[in-house]
Amino acid sequence: MQSSPAIETPGEEIDSQERYRETRRVTLVGSVLDVFLVIIKLYGGWFAHSQALIADGIHSLSDLATNIVVLVAAKHSHQDADELHPYGHGRVETVATVILGFSLVVVGGGIAYDAVHRLFTPELLLQPGIWALVIAAFSVLSKEALYHYTIRSARRLRSNILRANAWHCRSDAISSIVVIFGVAGSMAGLPYIDAIAAIVVAGMIAKIGVDFVWSSTRELIDTGLDAEAVDHIRETITAVDGVSALHMLRTRQMAGRVFVDVHIMLEEPRISVSEGHQISEVVRGRLIRSIDDVSDVTVHIDPEDDEEAMPNRALPSRGKLLKRLQECWQTIDAARDIQNVTLHYLDGKIYLDLRLPLSCLDGGLSSATLTETFAEAVSQEDDIAEVRLFFYQAEQH
Repeated sequence: MQSSPAIETPGEEIDSQERYRETRRVTLVGSVLDVFLVIIKLYGGWFAHSQALIADGIHSLSDLATNIVVLVAAKHSHQDADELHPYGHGRVETVATVILGFSLVVVGGGIAYDAVHRLFTPELLLQPGIWALVIAAFSVLSKEALYHYTIRSARRLRSNILRANAWHCRSDAISSIVVIFGVAGSMAGLPYIDAIAAIVVAGMIAKIGVDFVWSSTRELIDTGLDAEAVDHIRETITAVDGVSALHMLRTRQMAGRVFVDVHIMLEEPRISVSEGHQISEVVRGRLIRSIDDVSDVTVHIDPEDDEEAMPNRALPSRGKLLKRLQECWQTIDAARDIQNVTLHYLDGKIYLDLRLPLSCLDGGLSSATLTETFAEAVSQEDDIAEVRLFFYQAEQH
């Protein structure tokens, strides 16, 4: 078996305080822009007589409310793990996203209700002016720029709530494009187009809210990653030198982070504990490095497949077995020189590796004969399948 590669270092580590500072900075920049857009859209929609622009202003107001939720959630979710919350406070962000999603559904429903009411009451339809087009165009450009600014930080911090906020910004830009078409249609002599555009914007707002609620609720109940992502994780693990197979692969998500639990089987089941640990660390490091959202991996080493059966459960512990072995070998002189006993629990049996000095073979005794002597002494022990002897040259003093 080839030697294991060195442990791969994970990608850029970002501490919780740095995450909070960047999240707060990005969100505050968005909040300043949203305050300005809310003012010009609501007042502009009022004076330019555009119901769609007013609806878009309420959309921007929901963006501002979103930013407040993000700031509150970020402050609490980025606190370090403590005794009561050993996995951290990331679920605060998830719950906040659910609340945000419900609020968007309510906002979208209210806008749609008002627009439908105006459609069935023609005298309430508005006639928008040119300023509605100008304000909507400015909103498209500014919110698209804010989307790119926010999404960069979301990807770097691996933050779902920032990613959701970024797409909220882009949805505002898209809704403003709808406003442009609505206002243009109304100015062309079709006053109902503006109300229809408002309904479309409302539908977009509600859709975003439903998506937030759905994705965050799935996270709260520890829904695993999709099949494609799990297959990628599986391929990454089996590519590690020393790993022959894996099972019991489980994933879950929390506030943009992915946690992985896996049992791996080794090509050589009799390797040392330290080498098995080394292989598990390589698996952990490679997953964290190659898959952006993975932040923690728990690896269980299996010398054989124990997913469906545990044949070694009834076997004696090391302490009990050594006492029995001492009784079996009490008449063998070489037993007093045993330096180490390695136990291999495999397929419902115990395989013994004994380490002895070469001096045990003085007097013409062969290693095969001594091995047979030890094996015969434990032949009545049903739990023991094999005895192997390994000799070393003791240092001369």
